Amino acid sequence: MTDKVSIRFFDDREVRAVWDDENVKWRFSVLDIVAILRDESDYEKNRNYWKYLKAKLKRNSSQVGSVTTQFRFTAPDGKKRLADALDYDGIVELAKNFPSTKASRFIEWFTYSDETIDGQSKNKAYALFDSSLLEMIEVGTVKGLQQIHAYLFGGLYAFTGQIRTLNIAKGGFQFAVAQFLPNSLKTVESMPERSFSEIADKYVEMNVAHPFIEGNGRSMRIWLDLMLKKTLKACVDWSKIDKKDYLAATERSVSDSTPLKALLQAALTDKINDREMFMKGVDYSYYYEQEDEVTEYGKK
Repeated sequence: MTDKVSIRFFDDREVRAVWDDENVKWRFSVLDIVAILRDESDYEKNRNYWKYLKAKLKRNSSQVGSVTTQFRFTAPDGKKRLADALDYDGIVELAKNFPSTKASRFIEWFTYSDETIDGQSKNKAYALFDSSLLEMIEVGTVKGLQQIHAYLFGGLYAFTGQIRTLNIAKGGFQFAVAQFLPNSLKTVESMPERSFSEIADKYVEMNVAHPFIEGNGRSMRIWLDLMLKKTLKACVDWSKIDKKDYLAATERSVSDSTPLKALLQAALTDKINDREMFMKGVDYSYYYEQEDEVTEYGKK
């Protein structure tokens, strides 16, 4: 088994998965599903409940009770331990047999989450780690950001990698006016990247520019990490940054970038070549955008 991991989010709760090389499929943490469907955060209570439910399902000759296998997941104490996991079909069957009012909504989310544009784009982002393209992207340039955007959303949007010609706004804030966007992007591109503070400033200004119709945040966070990797031999451990804190700090960064810089700097890690770190970064980056990125389209 490789260390390829994935995290999805349901009602702001993690659903962790590991890749099963031998059977070529994802395996999902049963305890994460149990925690969601029981709406319970206590690890031991969920573990004990799963033991009871698993035995019951076996007695009833349910396939769920007999097809679980074990993979290593990070326990509450930070150590990786073997824990029960199920494949896609097993998780759906578990939810169907679970006495929870959330089960139907969970099944609907679980079975369709990978078919959405975000789901397909995220799978492309995962592939970046092992792709030679990652080493070919121009670091800190507009072209580099376009390369990332085109890769993530190629075949999903007609405008992939293209600088927008429409005015867009979010939450009442209008991003760079399309008419002046080319000049704004030249200015951002010319900003230095010699220190963490300079890189963070460049990231903030690119966010103000918002060069694409959709997919700016997801593209720019990879763009940011590539600059940090090149200059500081570091990247952001996005799993350490709370979604609400990040969104609030990003919104405030237009006038004061201090809170955002503090969040980013506190989450820096030197694990720049770690696959699990990269995958977690993708998962959290896409999580930040769930139900929050509502773009209003203006006129050319």
